[in-house]
Amino acid sequence: MASKVKQNDHFDDVVIDLDAPVFTTGVVCRLLDIPVWVLKQLDREEIVSPPRKKEGQARLYSQRELKMVKHCWYYIQQHNVKISGLKVILRIEEGKQP
Repeated sequence: MASKVKQNDHFDDVVIDLDAPVFTTGVVCRLLDIPVWVLKQLDREEIVSPPRKKEGQARLYSQRELKMVKHCWYYIQQHNVKISGLKVILRIEEGKQP
């Protein structure tokens, strides 16, 4: 499993799987500098909706989900795209018809 880390280690050799759910909502908001309502709206619309382990527990986001949230936030913030438009854009990017 995880090896012991010396106090001076910088975690350079730590590798986290892209799909490992490790980031809380608060961490995602801080890392990406986005408001929490963005995550809630993306979750509600099932665009980025990581599962909960148990009812009432916080959602944990993977690196892959972080990248998707960042991608969605780009369209929302930089291009003023609404969620309905974002869904169309994402379908087109996936190669599906809108």
